[in-house]
Amino acid sequence: MFLIETEKDLLQAFRPRDREKVELPKDIRFPLFVRDYLAWVEPTGTRTFLVCPSPQGKRPMGIAFRRDSHGGPAPSQMCDWCHSYGSSNEIGLLTTDVNSKRRVGVNLCQDLRCKEKLESAADLSGRHFRDVMPPLMERMQRFAREALRIESVPEQ
Repeated sequence: MFLIETEKDLLQAFRPRDREKVELPKDIRFPLFVRDYLAWVEPTGTRTFLVCPSPQGKRPMGIAFRRDSHGGPAPSQMCDWCHSYGSSNEIGLLTTDVNSKRRVGVNLCQDLRCKEKLESAADLSGRHFRDVMPPLMERMQRFAREALRIESVPEQ
């Protein structure tokens, strides 16, 4: 769980290169208590934003993903984070810039509603929701650490 007290604090969670791309949801209210992670899709559907604990867990980190579209229908795919299956409208390639010359991507739920899908699956299987969250959070943090080389968001 982490606290985001102001809009400025939320924007500071993102890397400087991503801050200008962030479009906050209109209904967001501060202070914001986040249990696991916060995700939203901008109204145009072009970008998906994620705020989660940094790999070191000291501060939240934000990632601005671009929703890349494929030409034509794609087969069903699996989310690399929650392992849910879905159509190309539900699961697809989300990419983000590492730097000005390199972009990385991962197949994910387009709206990053992985938590809700895991909660439903846990309910159906008789497992406790809290048991399925640590692997999801580890996958998010591993992506930030390995693909983006984020250890923590620098103090500003």
